[in-house]
Amino acid sequence: MEETNFVSVTSLLCEPSRAKILWNLLDGRAYTAGELALAADLSTTSVSNHLSKLLKGNLLKVDVQGRHRYYSFASSEVAYAVESMAYLANKKLPNTENQRTQKIGVKYCRTCYDHMAGYLGVTITEAMEKKGYLQKSENHYLVTQKGWTWFSQLGISQDDFSKSRRPLTRQCLDWSERRPHLAGHLGAILLNKMLEQHWFKKVEFSRELVVTSKGNQSLYDHLGIKL
Repeated sequence: MEETNFVSVTSLLCEPSRAKILWNLLDGRAYTAGELALAADLSTTSVSNHLSKLLKGNLLKVDVQGRHRYYSFASSEVAYAVESMAYLANKKLPNTENQRTQKIGVKYCRTCYDHMAGYLGVTITEAMEKKGYLQKSENHYLVTQKGWTWFSQLGISQDDFSKSRRPLTRQCLDWSERRPHLAGHLGAILLNKMLEQHWFKKVEFSRELVVTSKGNQSLYDHLGIKL
């Protein structure tokens, strides 16, 4: 049974057109079939067929609003699986210092479903580790008491997660940096707070995030990150 299920899911993930659809959903937003058809360069009939299979495989969900149907990942686990496959696909690509220091583009800073990724996502996570706010533990992070005190400065309380069924933290392997960044419920809330406080701004029609002047200063003040 386990083998059959594995083969079924991987066949859904690895078909080229469906892979394009899933890749474009990594920004965490919901899209109509027409929007996904344009993004994946597919006909309306073809994308509908692929979306139907992804829905049956429980990889996607659909929300109906009036005449519109919006498709998105069924769970955060699907997004993690897609991001992990991107890591494998890019594992052998060179990762030079020049690429890392370019302060634009999705490799520098981007959303990964609902949390931050790229060079800055990894840098922020590692800075929190060095400060003693997070500690690696198997495939997730432990938040220290010192860490909760720090998060409270950003308006994030430990009580905010008391009724959540979602994992608090997760180590999400970054496909461009090949090191983990913070994911899970805490990673999602942290990104939301940073966007609300204008540390970053989203680039339209892209997963890219741009650091604002306020964000530049705040990252230095809070985490000692000098950009």
